[in-house]
Amino acid sequence: MASVYRWITDTLGITEKDVPENRTVLIGNRSPVEDFVYIPQKFPDNTVISSKYTLINFLPKNLFEQFRRIANFYFLIVALLQFVIDSPVSPITSVLPLVFVISVTGIKQGYEDWLRHQADFEVNNRPMRVIRDGEIVDTRSSDIRVGDIVRCKLNDEFPCDMIVLSSENPEGECYVTTANLDGETNLKMHRSLPVTALLQNVESLNSFKGVIECEQPHTDLYKFIGRMKTFAPNRQETVYPLSPENVLLRGARLKNVKYVFGVAVNTGEQTKMALNSKSKGQKFSCLERSMNKYLGVMLILLVVETLTCTIAKYTYDATNHVLKEHWYFYPSALLSGDYDIDVQNVLGTFLSFLVLFNYIIPISLYVTLELQKFTGSMFFAWDIDIYDEATNQRAKANTSDLNEELGQVEYMFTDKTGTLTENNMQFRQCSVDGIKYEDVNGVSLKMTTEPEDFTNSGKEHRRELLHEFLLCMGLCHTVHVHKDSENGMDSIDSKAPLDYQASSPDEKALVEAAASYGVKFLGGTSEYIEVQVDSDVERYELLHVLEFDPTRKCMSVIVKTPTGEIRLLCKGAESTILHKSISGNVDSTLQHVNDYAVLGLRTLCFAYRILSPEVYEEFHEQLAEASSSLENREEKLNAVFEIAEQQLHLVGATAVEDELQDGVADTIAKLREAGIKVWVLTGDKQETAVNISHSCDHFKANMSELYLVKQKDPNEISRMLTDYSKMVDGGGNYAFVVDGPSLALALNFHSDKLLQVCIKCVAVLCCRMSPLQKAQTVKLVKDSPTKPTTMAIGDGANDVSMIQEAHVGLGIMGKEGRQAVRCSDYAFARFRFLQKILLVHGPWYYIRVAMTVQYFFYKNIAFITAQFFYAFYTQFSQQTVFESFYLTFYNITCTALPITIYGIFEQHLPKKMLLENPLLYKEISKNAKLRLWECFYWCILGFYHAFLFYYVPIWLLGDDIGLKSEQVVSYYTYFYILQEL
Repeated sequence: MASVYRWITDTLGITEKDVPENRTVLIGNRSPVEDFVYIPQKFPDNTVISSKYTLINFLPKNLFEQFRRIANFYFLIVALLQFVIDSPVSPITSVLPLVFVISVTGIKQGYEDWLRHQADFEVNNRPMRVIRDGEIVDTRSSDIRVGDIVRCKLNDEFPCDMIVLSSENPEGECYVTTANLDGETNLKMHRSLPVTALLQNVESLNSFKGVIECEQPHTDLYKFIGRMKTFAPNRQETVYPLSPENVLLRGARLKNVKYVFGVAVNTGEQTKMALNSKSKGQKFSCLERSMNKYLGVMLILLVVETLTCTIAKYTYDATNHVLKEHWYFYPSALLSGDYDIDVQNVLGTFLSFLVLFNYIIPISLYVTLELQKFTGSMFFAWDIDIYDEATNQRAKANTSDLNEELGQVEYMFTDKTGTLTENNMQFRQCSVDGIKYEDVNGVSLKMTTEPEDFTNSGKEHRRELLHEFLLCMGLCHTVHVHKDSENGMDSIDSKAPLDYQASSPDEKALVEAAASYGVKFLGGTSEYIEVQVDSDVERYELLHVLEFDPTRKCMSVIVKTPTGEIRLLCKGAESTILHKSISGNVDSTLQHVNDYAVLGLRTLCFAYRILSPEVYEEFHEQLAEASSSLENREEKLNAVFEIAEQQLHLVGATAVEDELQDGVADTIAKLREAGIKVWVLTGDKQETAVNISHSCDHFKANMSELYLVKQKDPNEISRMLTDYSKMVDGGGNYAFVVDGPSLALALNFHSDKLLQVCIKCVAVLCCRMSPLQKAQTVKLVKDSPTKPTTMAIGDGANDVSMIQEAHVGLGIMGKEGRQAVRCSDYAFARFRFLQKILLVHGPWYYIRVAMTVQYFFYKNIAFITAQFFYAFYTQFSQQTVFESFYLTFYNITCTALPITIYGIFEQHLPKKMLLENPLLYKEISKNAKLRLWECFYWCILGFYHAFLFYYVPIWLLGDDIGLKSEQVVSYYTYFYILQEL
């Protein structure tokens, strides 16, 4: 019984299954040796499902989702009540509008899901080739299983996450583009392990015996921890570490080689692409939250009117003696018990009035708003003013739910690099052994400071040092040289210009600069790197690449020089490199780095270390052990890297320029005039960030700058924040600067004081920040007592967390990939487009939707209050004043069309006026059109018009209308006459 119970609960998903920390994958789904012991796991198939519904669950699932809306659920209850009680109006008056609204929404959502089904069908039925039972067979993408060896050809999109085994390249190298994953169009090189690189055909792959042990799937696109175990014929086991460069992710596309073989490790819903495609948390606009309050007010009004009429009915019946005089009415009523005041009768009367007055709730409001918002998002994408002709990129709305929120922004949090700047790096200056050099037309370097030993021997020494520095620039990177094998260009022509592919524009700029100054990177393999120095080609044996880690802020390569010397070349932030350097001109280099930062240039420091064979062997053993670990691999690798990256000789520093985008200063000025506070959140060093803030008018000359930087004591931070709080309370224009380490302590111990200072400053700059700190800063303001509307804008993967945290997230289509664009609510190409988006589209969207909501509640009050007045002339007998047809179609057809057209096309003020007068943005801030007094105004207007609609015709017609109390024959009169007959 226990096993049956467990099977039932597991099938229904009631209990969670125990998932091991790691997974074991049999290569080719074959046991490598007899009696191989491992814990088998059940893996999902490779079916891609992006659709939401199926034919079986569409109706119940869609109905459940729609009736989660308070208005739809309310009308469902009312419709059911009309079938249960003796309803004064036909149930069709509630059923038809409800069916119409549910049907329109259901058809729209069903059509959208059908399109997703079509896309899934195409992906799942894509033809693929896999090795099974010793031969290569054709299959569908959806039939690939974990452990299958898959063959992909040139330009194919990988169907699952695979470990590359071999490729057309004898060294197992292949190039891929990951535009579908992170938007980066540059080529990235991946390679197989040397032990599998020679497995070029089906026979050799089929005879290979091995298993892969790796971590369970997760969302990080750039992280993979695993190892491959191979088995010799004598059962001897060998372990090889696996890293991200050995992994081909689903969605990436093969380039530059004709084919590649890989073993599937993650399939279907467990691929990194699928895990990253899951929807983020739902965001709601401030107007939608206010609309729910409106609904609450209307429900209270409905209950008040219903209670009033119910009490009045029984009071009237108990005190009115006229009814008792009617021989045809009172005896029957007395016998039927309808005049008895008991729970059943009172409840029935109450529900009857509830049904009669329920049209005060506008059922068609949600459909109208969805149509308006959807059309508005299309206008956003069609706007030619926010189309970037240079890159041929138009704006994009990933959601239509937050259109009106663009008109409510109070705080904007922006990244710097790629958002305020072009992210187009150009090498400008460098410092070599304490001597400054500057670029001359991209072809040579000129000294900007004259050294003391400016003799012939000194000049020769400087040339040698500069050559060594350029070698570091040309060797210490992860740049690849593009080889166009599609056109038969497999070799590199050292005289032709090279196409460098880099994941970072900084790296590409430095490698190109080194090439223009005489040290030309020619490319390399997993075993060597080639550079051309003047006319000579030098080959360096590549021993290790110590990848960049944000916690260490540096990357290194270990090479063996042509003379046999083993060198570790290291580059990174000055905060990391300088304190690890035991020789070189540290003081002068630090001064130069600060000088460059003041000019707004991005800086990196270069250093090296000569490793003795004994030290290298010890390091190599420790690295191999850490690389093979499945538990805490990153921590172990970092510890080994730290051991190697010590006792460095400082060579120099580089300065790269990233120019401001056009219109940044003007945009920030207008946003500030509109009442939007701008905070810059960046990972750059303090001096660079402050200089950029001045350049873009984020900081102005009349601002007093307050600094909370390089602090390690929480008590000192508390004291400084207290002093700053007194200063900003006294008035004046203040700019606040805080760095990452100080911010971390302030958030942990003194978040309230930090918030008090920041919100009273005109501008805030946070530098040296991590992605998590960006999100924490947004949340700090978002959750403050005033609950302001926040917006975050960025272009890189490090901006995703703050984009998702803010009320509205904007993505810049820049050069840092597309993760920020994918995760944003709205995306566009240039920062200056914010003027049109916030100052024009924002107010237009907000006014349209706010007026629609107000009008819907107004018209329904005006419509149904006449029925409330009519009750006083019918002895509160639940008689309806309107025809059932009018009750049914009033909300849907009679009044919906005009406001729908208004909500789509209305422009309350022209574009030019809104752009030239940013102060107009303030007038609608803090949800001004849906404040309490606005709600009260529209309700009073509805009652007033209802009074006019009802009583003015009575007054005009006078005695010609039978609406006077002595002339009214109530509903119950007719009922009992018919009963007696």
